[in-house]
Amino acid sequence: MCFLGLANVYMQRFCLSMAITEMVMPSPDMDPNRSNGEDASCPAADEASGTNKTEHVTKGEFTWDEATQGLVLSAFFWGYGAMHLPGGILAEKLGGKMTMAWGMTTSSICGILAPAVASYCGAYGLIALRSIQGLGQGPIYPTLNVLLARWIPKAERGRFAALFFSGAYIGNVSSMALSGVLIYHGGWRSVFYVFGAVGLLWTLLWSFSCYDGPTEHPFISKTELEYLNSELGDVKTKENLPPIPWKSILSSGPVWSLALVQFGHDWGLFTVATDLPKYTKGIIHFSITDNGVLSAAPYLMMCLFANICGWIVDWLIGPKEINLNIVRKIFGTIGAVGPAIGILAASYSGCNKVLVTSFFIIGMGLMGAYIPSVTIIPMDMSPNYTGVLIGFSGCISSISGIFVPYIIGLLTPNNALHEWRLVFWIAFGWLVITNIVYIIYGTAQLQPWNDPKVEGNKIDTNSSNGDEKSGGEVE
Repeated sequence: MCFLGLANVYMQRFCLSMAITEMVMPSPDMDPNRSNGEDASCPAADEASGTNKTEHVTKGEFTWDEATQGLVLSAFFWGYGAMHLPGGILAEKLGGKMTMAWGMTTSSICGILAPAVASYCGAYGLIALRSIQGLGQGPIYPTLNVLLARWIPKAERGRFAALFFSGAYIGNVSSMALSGVLIYHGGWRSVFYVFGAVGLLWTLLWSFSCYDGPTEHPFISKTELEYLNSELGDVKTKENLPPIPWKSILSSGPVWSLALVQFGHDWGLFTVATDLPKYTKGIIHFSITDNGVLSAAPYLMMCLFANICGWIVDWLIGPKEINLNIVRKIFGTIGAVGPAIGILAASYSGCNKVLVTSFFIIGMGLMGAYIPSVTIIPMDMSPNYTGVLIGFSGCISSISGIFVPYIIGLLTPNNALHEWRLVFWIAFGWLVITNIVYIIYGTAQLQPWNDPKVEGNKIDTNSSNGDEKSGGEVE
């Protein structure tokens, strides 16, 4: 259910990236075959072949310039970033089941309303609605991490995290591929209706089938419950934690390096997730259906590679007993440098559709290594405050989601190839530089403030988790 839920979340989040290519009228001053002394864009397929091939063409309803489109695409992250940290705290206090259901319901209703709001309220109405949708989705990612920390033993988290969070990539696959088909047959509005309805159905199933932890599950066997209690041991989340040690968290170098590397990762991911359809349609001239398939393919590769890496990571830190910190950083580097090189190489592949497609698929596929490495490090650092760490780092990293679409809109006023190369160079820089910072300052080691001892009214955030009782109770 976590896998399917995250998949639907990403379907709703990024379906606008495909829909907007059909919602907006092409700017009359943007000739796809213009030449300004630099490589502007590729020739259209029919002109390159000398044929008069007829493709599905949508005139569009809205006259939004590139900057306005950037604001529409980025608006989601205004609310998403604002709710990430409060969402993590809510998940710790109220439980993941309720928080997840509330978030999905809000997001789904906003998705269903999007076509009507865009038609009657214009760009600014849609911007407001997408911000509210972001508020709904803000708690979902930290909530999933809280559930993972409460249910999955440490030695199995790599592959389970890969399975859970690869739902995001499958969501992108579905969003891009299905959006192309839905738009072709039912118009751009159908995308929002279908994905919103699926979200409401998922919420109904979630409410009757999922629980916050093993002790709350009414049908769990005694053997399984004893196994989970034994395996989670002193890293299981406590029911009555002391107040959050904010001072220790905010003064922690590893926490800030985690937030920074997450920011760099999201900058690269959102560059592709929000604007790849615009690049492949406006520069490479893919049809709407081909565009959907191409935009989906990198995420399918991410999903596959993430699950492969999840098994490898667990094998390395389990039977091979290789240092956890080293393993996390190696795979985190693969997940940062691989896509950085891939997307940059794609932009220098000119109009060769095979090369462009191959570099995007291989490069972004390597980003799958990020899941069993950096994504689950908050659980390694502090299983008791996983939601808080995910919320804090997500709040910082979501700033990239606010700026990426808008900056791309400003940098690509003519939708020219040389303009897009600068976009990809910026993504390359963020991915590589933030990863270097993480290698130097990051860690996967359990932090001393994970299990603060309560002595009267004083919290000792310098105590070691190893001094706690094996059952994980606060002394």
